[in-house]
Amino acid sequence: MGYPVDINQELENPLGHNHAKVFCDITLDKDIGFRWDKTTETYELVADLQTWKQPIPPERMLEKITQCYAQELLIMTGKEQGFEVDDQKVNDKNEVELTLTRWT
Repeated sequence: MGYPVDINQELENPLGHNHAKVFCDITLDKDIGFRWDKTTETYELVADLQTWKQPIPPERMLEKITQCYAQELLIMTGKEQGFEVDDQKVNDKNEVELTLTRWT
């Protein structure tokens, strides 16, 4: 998605916020991160929504991250099974269309 990421960082508290600092496995910027939840085996978004300054709402960001993850997973799995990406495009509904091919 074009965001620079850091690994194993502690998020900064925004000015005037005194809540506990949170350690994250993956961070975007200094106040947004993801931490691994061992119980659910999923990543949790960690952010202070009062100071959210991204150009898209948090819900849309999670949708986009999930979409990109699914796309990368399909491509990786396809390549492991001998497929090549033949075509990849986004339609007017913002849906990703992938065409994978394999010669047998």
